[in-house]
Formats: sequence, C-alpha cells, structure tokens
Amino acid sequence: MKIIVQKITFSRIIFQRGLHGANKKLDSLIRVNHAGELGADRIYAGQMAVLGNSSVGPKIKEMWEQEKVHRDKFEQLIIQNRVRPSLLFPLWHFAGYALGAGTALLGPKAAMACTVAVETVIVEHYNDQLRDLMNDPESDKELLETIKKFRDEEQEHHDCGIDHGAEQAPFYDALTKVIKTGCKVAIEVAKRV
Repeated sequence: MKIIVQKITFSRIIFQRGLHGANKKLDSLIRVNHAGELGADRIYAGQMAVLGNSSVGPKIKEMWEQEKVHRDKFEQLIIQNRVRPSLLFPLWHFAGYALGAGTALLGPKAAMACTVAVETVIVEHYNDQLRDLMNDPESDKELLETIKKFRDEEQEHHDCGIDHGAEQAPFYDALTKVIKTGCKVAIEVAKRV
C-alpha cells in the first residue's frame, strides 16, 4: 500500500474542521504532537538561519532532519485519521521560528539551551502519552512504537544540547524556565485548539 503524504497548509486546516471526532483522545494526541513537531521543525529552521554556517550548524541540521521526519509522520496521521489540525497552526509556525532564531542570535550555547528546554518538556509529554497508551488495551500499537521512537530521538537532542554547552549559556536557568513554561502552555492549548 502506497501512502501519499500531503503537506498541511492553512487552507487544509479550514476544510478539515469538524471531522469525525469518533475518538477525541486520539484526535487530541495526534493534533498536539503534530503542532509540537511543526514547532520543533520551525525552531531548528530559525537556528539554522542564524547558525547554519557555524561550528554547531551540522549538528543543528542533523537534529532538524529528524524533526522533519517527525512532522511528516504526524501530518500523515492527521490525514489518515481525519484529525483537525490545530487552528493555531500559523502561530506555532511563527513562534517556533522566532524562538529558534531568537535564541540562536544569543549564541550557540543559548540555541542549545533552547533545545534542552524544549526537549525536556517534549520527552515528559511523550512519556505521559506512552503511559496512557500502554494502559489502554485498545491503543494503536504502531502509534505507540512511533511515539517511543520519537521520544528516544528527542532525548538524544536533549543530550546533544547538554554536550554542546547549553548549561554554559548566559542566564541558562531563567532562559530554560521561560522556554519550558511556554512549551507546557503550548501543549495544553494545542490539545484543544
């Protein structure tokens, strides 16, 4: 069976409003993960725009390539399961890029601090989803394995950020606290909107 992956655009969001809603829990899970992976893709795009030619450019590009795979998978699941994407799609697009470019402008260590903060929250978020899926005997095993794989890759990104000096970023504690809080708020909003 050949699966065609279509890119999610704002016009596709408008036309997918009010879909089946048969499994609101699954819809919410796919919606929030799609929004998060879009945000991550845009964070790395912003970082690459600023630091692409620096010594950390190749590592950022490597992590970005994995995020593109994650985003594409959740775009496929959005279409396959007829889930309405987040209505705040344009916000996640803009905010992710601004966060990535903004922290990169503070330097490579601040960009890596951003990665550590975001990935800390995402790993926790994916772990919560995995616990829920493992406790549900009717859960989609393929989805469970996908989230496990992506969670492990997000943990690798976190560890890479630490290895590349994130904790030496100026105002590391304050910076990561603000970013973590923003990520947690975005997750809660994206589940619903």
